[in-house]
Amino acid sequence: MNNQFEELFGFLKERIESRLENFFHHKTIPENTFHINVEQELSPFLIFLSHYALRDEDIILFSCAMVSHVVPGFFDQILQNFLPQGGDFPEFGGVKGLNHRGTLPTGETVLFILAGNNIKERLYFLGLFDQASPLFKFKILSLESVKSGEPKMSGKLILNPEYVEVFTTGQVILPTLSIDFPAEHLLSELVWEDLVLSEQVWNSIKELQIWLRHKKTLMEEWAIGRKLKPGYRALFYGPPGTGKTVTATLLGKYTGKDVFRIDLSMVVSKYIGETEKNLANLFDKAENKDWILFFDEADAIFGKRTGVRDAHDKYANQEVSYLLQRIEAYNGLVILASNFRNNIDAAFIRRFNSIVYFPLPKAEDRLLLWEKSLPDQIQLGKDVKLKEISGQYELTGSHIMNIVQYISLVSLESRNFVISKELMLKGIKRELEKEGK
Repeated sequence: MNNQFEELFGFLKERIESRLENFFHHKTIPENTFHINVEQELSPFLIFLSHYALRDEDIILFSCAMVSHVVPGFFDQILQNFLPQGGDFPEFGGVKGLNHRGTLPTGETVLFILAGNNIKERLYFLGLFDQASPLFKFKILSLESVKSGEPKMSGKLILNPEYVEVFTTGQVILPTLSIDFPAEHLLSELVWEDLVLSEQVWNSIKELQIWLRHKKTLMEEWAIGRKLKPGYRALFYGPPGTGKTVTATLLGKYTGKDVFRIDLSMVVSKYIGETEKNLANLFDKAENKDWILFFDEADAIFGKRTGVRDAHDKYANQEVSYLLQRIEAYNGLVILASNFRNNIDAAFIRRFNSIVYFPLPKAEDRLLLWEKSLPDQIQLGKDVKLKEISGQYELTGSHIMNIVQYISLVSLESRNFVISKELMLKGIKRELEKEGK
């Protein structure tokens, strides 16, 4: 990849020097174009160029945004040869960063390289910065907003940080939970066989897997995407501890998708407009990544809209409406989880492609959960009848795992690996008391 960047930045340097020679010395600009060496090793950069079929002007636009991440003083070194005494050169554009000491390109920089002071050509190349350009349409590039009254093209040219990562390191590092990205990447060592779910739930899971596997064919090759909304929306509801989060995580694991659980406590803000801003950042980051977005305890923001009695109600309803809009526009799978279906606004219910109820496990399911959860190192005493316990105590899978952890720790500490009925019942009582039962 190093050679590819040397060729790319060499091409950009030639074009800038030619433009400066023309500007200062009226020399003719040679018609050099950028050629890809097809014999080079395939890299993310070459795949990118091929996928978007970029023209020379697109390549100059992209390389202007990229070069400062690799060669900090790139533009300053070139300009110094033509302006050895320094001084302002407004035609070239460019700004200084807070930490970066070199010149950072603006829209004006690109227009100067491509068109100099030719007004007709400058107006023509303005089209590079609109949504018809793949670089801007797919949010690869953006122009930083400027203060009201200043020219739009004086905004700094910004390359999406994820593209910087993939072009410099060969991979995109998944975001971590932060103020800027209020979502946690979910991983699990469990497998489907570890779950005990009803047949109805399994059937619904298979439907989701089928959509994840075939959505590209369905939406693009079969052209049904013209008639359908881009993504898929599912509601998981049922009592806590019945497997909603684990199911979402394993959906990603078995279909090769990254799953992110949205931390709604970091999304929802009491300040007007901040919730929408936080959601916009989240969905912009997830766009076109094929991530599964999992909103746990979704009632906090997807709850029923209220009648407008004051300004607070008005803005709360706006937040819900905005979220509905963003979810419908997201081209991946969105899963909302709630304890109760009736807590979700009816406007959302109508828009779900799939609604999955996770019931409390029945006695036979609880027996299976006990059998799957107990470690092999533990033996049950003669007075412990799992079938009897399963029938008597209505526990969820989460409850059972907490109890198993408790009795296992007691066994390890006492070095007694035969579990008595007394210890088992103590663990059950301990778990039920946490919920006031």
